[in-house]
Amino acid sequence: MRVLIAPNAFKDSLDARAAADAIREGLERSRLAAGYFSFPIADGGDGTGSLLTERLGGTRVEVPAQDPLGRTIGAAYGIAPRFGAPTALLHQAAPGPIALIDMATASGLSLLQPGERDPLHVTSQGTGQLLRSALSAGARQVLLGVGGSATVDGGAGILHALGARLLDAAGHELSPNPLGLLQLDRIDLTGLYPPVRDTRMLILCDVDNPLLGPSGTAAVFGPQKGADAGTVALLEKALTRWCEVISRMGVDRRPGAAGAGADTAALSLGALPHGGAAGGVAAGLFAVLGATLVNGADGFLDLTRFDDALERADLVLTGEGSLDAQTLRGKGPYAIARRALTRDIPVIGLAGSIPTADEPRLRDFFDALFNINHAPSSLDQALRDTRANLTRTALAIGDLLALRS
Repeated sequence: MRVLIAPNAFKDSLDARAAADAIREGLERSRLAAGYFSFPIADGGDGTGSLLTERLGGTRVEVPAQDPLGRTIGAAYGIAPRFGAPTALLHQAAPGPIALIDMATASGLSLLQPGERDPLHVTSQGTGQLLRSALSAGARQVLLGVGGSATVDGGAGILHALGARLLDAAGHELSPNPLGLLQLDRIDLTGLYPPVRDTRMLILCDVDNPLLGPSGTAAVFGPQKGADAGTVALLEKALTRWCEVISRMGVDRRPGAAGAGADTAALSLGALPHGGAAGGVAAGLFAVLGATLVNGADGFLDLTRFDDALERADLVLTGEGSLDAQTLRGKGPYAIARRALTRDIPVIGLAGSIPTADEPRLRDFFDALFNINHAPSSLDQALRDTRANLTRTALAIGDLLALRS
C-alpha cells in the first residue's frame, strides 16, 4: 500500500509541513506495512507562497515591509525560475522569474494582537511593497496567495504602494484604508509603477465569497478581523464606494462589462466570485490590474503537479483545522478528495473540528473522518496539542488499516 499524506495547515497551530510530519510519524509507528510519501498543500491561505517556492525550486527573498498598522517588519517572498512551473496557469513566454507572495506575510491577521485589530484603519500596503520589490527584481508573473489577511481595504493599500493615489472631490490624497475609501472620488493611476502594466498576476483565493452583500467580505470576515456591527456597516459602505469609483473609471475587466453603465459595472464587480477574498483585494486587483482569480486549492494543486503524486497513491490522508460545510466551498482537502474520487482512491480526513451532526455531502467525498481531539479541553489547549493528537490519531488509523491487510 502507498499512502499519500497531504494535509493543509491546521490554523493557529501547525503549518502544512509540520502537519504532514506529525501524521507520518503516527503511521510509521503503527502496525501498517506501507510506503508513505508527503505532499503538504495550501489553498491560497497563509503558507501558500512558501510551499510554492519550495515546490517550484525557488529562493526566498527577505525585505522590509510595513505591517497592517504601518510598522516596519521583516518580510519575505519567493522567486522561482521562469520555467519552474507548468504552462496551464502561467505564460512561459513572459520574461523574468515568477514571484510567489503570501499576503499574510506583511498584511496578515497573525501580525496583530487581538486588541490591535482595527479594520477601518489597517491597510494592505505591505503586500504592495513586496509586489513592488519582486517587480523591481525582474518578475513579470506573480502568484499571490491572499488568505489570512487583517485588512478590508479592497486592495487600496496594495495599489497605493504601487503608485496609485486615492483622491477626494477636492483633489486631496486619502489614506488607503476603509476610512479613506468613504471619501473617495477618483483614483489617479498616472504614477503607477511602470512594470505593473506588463505583469501577469494570478490570485489564489481561499474563499469564493463576493465583495459585497450578506455573503460579502465585510459581513462574513469583518468580525474575525475586529469589526463590530457598526464597523461592518461602514466597511460595506466603503467597499461599495470603492466599487462605484473603480467602475466609473471604466476599468472593470469582467467579460461583457465594457460599455456598461457605472451602476451596472459596480454591481457586477461587487458580485464577482472570489472577489471578497482578503478583504476585497481580489476584486480590486482584478478590476484595476487585470489580475486573474482562481480557486486557491485547485491552483496550488495544478501548479505543483499534485495529480502526478496522486496517481501513485492507494490511499490519501488529508485534513485541516476544521472539516465542515465550508470545506466544500473550495478548501484544500475538498479539492484533493474530489480529484481522488475520480480515480477511485479512498480519502481519510483528519481535523480538530468535525460537525457532530451527520454531513452527507462530506461523506460523498471523504471515506472516513476522524476528529483528532479525544478528550474535552479548551481551545488553547487543543491548539497546543495538535501535533500530538495528529500523531496519535494517525497511529490508530494505521493500526485499523493493518487489521485489513
